[in-house]
Amino acid sequence: MSENPASKVQEKNPEKENSISDEVISSSESKEFEDNSINELKEEDNPKNIPPADDPISRVNKNDLESAGFTLDEFASLLGKYDYNFKPGDIVNGTVFALESKGAMIDIGAKTAAFMPMQEVSINRVEGLSDVLQPSEIREFFIMSEENEDGQLSLSIRRIEYQRAWERVRQLQKEDATIYSEVFATNRGGALVRVEGLRGFIPGSHISTRKAKEELVADFLPLKFLEVDEERNRLVLSHRRALVERKMNRLEVGEVVVGAVRGIKPYGAFIDIGGVSGLLHISEISHEHIETPHSVLNVNDQMKVMIIDLDAERGRISLSTKALEPEPGDMLTDPQKVFDKAEEMAARYKQMLLEQAEEGEDPIAVMTI
Repeated sequence: MSENPASKVQEKNPEKENSISDEVISSSESKEFEDNSINELKEEDNPKNIPPADDPISRVNKNDLESAGFTLDEFASLLGKYDYNFKPGDIVNGTVFALESKGAMIDIGAKTAAFMPMQEVSINRVEGLSDVLQPSEIREFFIMSEENEDGQLSLSIRRIEYQRAWERVRQLQKEDATIYSEVFATNRGGALVRVEGLRGFIPGSHISTRKAKEELVADFLPLKFLEVDEERNRLVLSHRRALVERKMNRLEVGEVVVGAVRGIKPYGAFIDIGGVSGLLHISEISHEHIETPHSVLNVNDQMKVMIIDLDAERGRISLSTKALEPEPGDMLTDPQKVFDKAEEMAARYKQMLLEQAEEGEDPIAVMTI
């Protein structure tokens, strides 16, 4: 039996394993190598007259082992541990030698061929084993359990893929990357997608589209990561954040944009500005006190608003009409006047921001003027 080195991975849970292992030479290959070596040994290739294996002089003497500090039992025990030291959580190389209806037989150099069940072949759904494995293919396998009563080990590829998938999504989140993923289902709470084979969830509040949620199935959406938690098996994404970031790249604070009122809440109104939503807070509607946004705005109203803050990390755009009022209270008495002079007032606002910045004051304080 050949040596089968295996790298030990500390297993935190069934879906999180990843390691690197050395190439394993199969038992059949090792035997063939030994047979070939013996057959090719000829007398003329033996200049030092090394005795053949069947010569009594070459046999191991019990006294020789004992003089070296080993007994025969100790030597046999040591060989046993060395040859079959496979443990759950190890990653080993193996060779596929049989594809069956319920799984695959894998040679990893153990006493008995190991078995990989069909459900452990991939993190993704597959029609058959041949979609993933081919006979004689060599690849890494995760050892799931101790040997059974027949001396057989159970293996998995899926668990290796889970661990590496979580590593990739953690790196993507660290880079604040935007990814594209296909919606494969929706439910009352939002939409479901797959990222690197892992199931991800988009909350309804983070879906920014005019389509009905049910119509999103099979659509590819740009997404940003909200939560990546392997311990809790939670992968949460945002469509809205991805759209806002894209839109933000073309927007700037102090810019006047045209939007439409899409929703009104007690604390303000949500304005659609070119496919993304910005919040016009009740305190930013007018310099005059307002009891409720409903007294000034209606759903589907077309209006001009000015951008006063862009928060890419939280995916939020803050808007104002208060900053566009020529006179305090104009949004209540003459909103058309506000819209007509919006660009002029925005230019004044930008100049005010510049002056505040040059004087070392906080530009945000301008918003409360």
